[in-house]
Amino acid sequence: MALLDKSVPEQLPPVLDATAEQPPLFDGTTRLYTAYTCPFAQRVWITRNYKGLQDKIHLVPLNLQNRPSWYGEKVYSVNKVPALEHNGKIIGESLDLIKYIDSNFEGPSLLPDDPAKKELAEELFSYTDKFNTTVFTSFKGDVAKESGPAFDYLENALHKFDDGPFLLGQFSLVDIAYIPFVERFQIFLSEVFKYDTTAGRPKLAAWIEEMNKIGAYKQTKTDPKQLVEFYKKRILGQ
Repeated sequence: MALLDKSVPEQLPPVLDATAEQPPLFDGTTRLYTAYTCPFAQRVWITRNYKGLQDKIHLVPLNLQNRPSWYGEKVYSVNKVPALEHNGKIIGESLDLIKYIDSNFEGPSLLPDDPAKKELAEELFSYTDKFNTTVFTSFKGDVAKESGPAFDYLENALHKFDDGPFLLGQFSLVDIAYIPFVERFQIFLSEVFKYDTTAGRPKLAAWIEEMNKIGAYKQTKTDPKQLVEFYKKRILGQ
């Protein structure tokens, strides 16, 4: 699929802080309010890219540490990213948004028709919060012991279908739901705790390798050094 090989990254718009003016609201432009470093927003960004919607969905990146007051007051009262401005309404929540974009916009479908795969997709979607909480919590305890079950869960899921290296065999929204967090955890756990999340998990290692070949995802990745510093400060207070 040509979208996977898109070699020229798009010119990303500048980040808006508290001093920035608000873009027009509900003027017919579809906007994705995002933050380049937020894993939840990254899910939606990857979906947009993979479906080739760079010209249809405009990025509005915000500085979350110094966000514009108009965002919470006039755009999205929850004051979080991501949020999508589309057809005169604002929609939030990353898992809802990736499904919404897949259903309401052109581009390759990112959910399978196969009933068994659909069932596993829902199971994996519903586990995402537990996966993230389990790993985040482990940072303050025995990392290998406490986060291990979460990575084992993904390893086991990757054994369910053998028609491809992804969580449902073929690339789907489920991979998009997990990769922003796996990306961060893999880097942080390796750098700070010397814990290799892929050791003894060959399917997980292969999955990460395949994900890193997808241009739509590669363009959204966070700088590893920034990521480690951010988590050290936020979670370990360093």
